[in-house]
Amino acid sequence: MVKSKLEQSIIDALEEVASVHGIDIVDVEVVGATKAPCVRVRIDRLDGEAISLDDVTAQNAWVSDCVEGLDPISGSYTLEVSSPGMARPLRRPSDFERFTGEQVELTTLATQGRRAFKGAIAAVTPDDVTLSLDGEDPDTVTIPFAEVKKCVLKPVFDFKSKKEEN
Repeated sequence: MVKSKLEQSIIDALEEVASVHGIDIVDVEVVGATKAPCVRVRIDRLDGEAISLDDVTAQNAWVSDCVEGLDPISGSYTLEVSSPGMARPLRRPSDFERFTGEQVELTTLATQGRRAFKGAIAAVTPDDVTLSLDGEDPDTVTIPFAEVKKCVLKPVFDFKSKKEEN
């Protein structure tokens, strides 16, 4: 995955202490204006259970201390600590393996003449991910992790089956 040097340094610092707290660092983003940036840290529980708002609140202090100790941005910035949400970012090969078969939206640096792909994760190796593209020719594409800029789960809402039950 392609991350900025700043984002990667924050991820590395947080991952050093996250397991002690039973937390997985899902993703870190630095977004917004240069004068007032926002550092977004998405966390989840290591045990695989869903993280609650109370869990996020309880973890906020050590995340804040760790980021502040790193002093990644000169001047003021906003720190947001949150759950991964429904459009969960996938960052590591293990994330892709965990969600094999799920629908994703993936953006690359420019693989095979295009940047955006939508489909299901069909296969994962330590070096790349293969997506099964819906209704496209070719119907699969393999993308090296080194070229993946961003990938998020695409929530699927199946309202049709609920209507059929009623």
